[in-house]
Amino acid sequence: MKVLALGGAGAMGAVAVRTAVEVPGVQEIVIADRDLGAAERLARQLGHSRIPVRSVGVDVTDGAALRRALDPVDLVLNTVGPYFRFGLTVLHAALDTRTHYLDICDDWEPTLQMLDLDGRAREHGVCAVIGMGASPGISNLLAATAAAELDSVHDVYTAWPVDAVGAEGATEGSTPLLGPDRRPTAAAVHWMEQASGTITAVVAGRLVEKRPLSPVTLTLPAGHRGTAYSIGHPEPITLQRSLKPSGDALNLMVIEPWTVAYLGTLRSDIDAGSLTLEQAAEAFATPGLRRTVRSACAALRLRGPGSLPPFFATVTGDRRGDRVAVLARLNLSGTQLNPIKSALQDMARITGVPLALGMAQVIGGQARRPGVHPPESVIEPGRFFADLGRTLGCEAGVSPYLVERGPLP
Repeated sequence: MKVLALGGAGAMGAVAVRTAVEVPGVQEIVIADRDLGAAERLARQLGHSRIPVRSVGVDVTDGAALRRALDPVDLVLNTVGPYFRFGLTVLHAALDTRTHYLDICDDWEPTLQMLDLDGRAREHGVCAVIGMGASPGISNLLAATAAAELDSVHDVYTAWPVDAVGAEGATEGSTPLLGPDRRPTAAAVHWMEQASGTITAVVAGRLVEKRPLSPVTLTLPAGHRGTAYSIGHPEPITLQRSLKPSGDALNLMVIEPWTVAYLGTLRSDIDAGSLTLEQAAEAFATPGLRRTVRSACAALRLRGPGSLPPFFATVTGDRRGDRVAVLARLNLSGTQLNPIKSALQDMARITGVPLALGMAQVIGGQARRPGVHPPESVIEPGRFFADLGRTLGCEAGVSPYLVERGPLP
């Protein structure tokens, strides 16, 4: 297949491209980016690849140019964010040109809108996999792995790290807040969007609107205990459809009390209309004295992550008549040389690699089913995690994830 890497010169797109050149079945990669110079540089760096790699300048806000870029290719990897601004635009164009589609969409609003295009995708014979990154992406497949051990599902929680140190000593300290031009990155703007207003979660099996940054205290198998905080994300929406929990589903941040307190202060200012999302992202990157003082009292009242793993999915439900909990988490044991731990500290790598590995299953035919799908509906977890471990450099026989089980407390 011929592949268009839209936003392919960006941090996450470039990782996806470098991984994709090794995927069997890829015949050519076109790096498409608004920054043509950056796309050309990456294409030159990959000039000795086994397949042709070329570049083209594309601005996704130019609908005609976007469709011209999509028309001659078979599949598009879309890493242009934030997705609440651009995700639906690109998917519409891919359906118009009958181009298979994968993205790393981490916004819940466009996730709902894109899922509504399932019928149109089926009519056009297009396979679209949305949210094939880290969270969502890896998180969904961990949840599916845990749920596979149960006869029925009650609650589902997925979680990713911000700045908290887990039992394995891992942190995610590389989330880019400001770009080289000192302007907020798409990831930072997305974060402010998902921390403000209301978010969609699952309560008693139904989608409901809730306030973000709510504390959730968890007691998990193998003695993992602590408090994490809610954030807007696609996982509850898609897992409600795929796993059909009868209880609650929520996406959480494993985050220190001070950080979530300051984020709460920014949320209040965003909701009051005194900060734009971009201004809030800048304020988070460079905290000001006044907001720091406002956040101090709240931080003292908040609980911390305790011994929660940094990146996990936990599912409760019934198994052979017993109520049990199953925890599936990334394997971060060992030293800092652990390749999963190293990848988790690099947001671009832990997001871009899964996108390319998901693409491999679409190209290979295993996941190429017409429609708009979350990862857990079409990506085979066993193969994905085997590919992830191999790509990131895990030793032979070492799984990139661990599963722990226990009775409900």
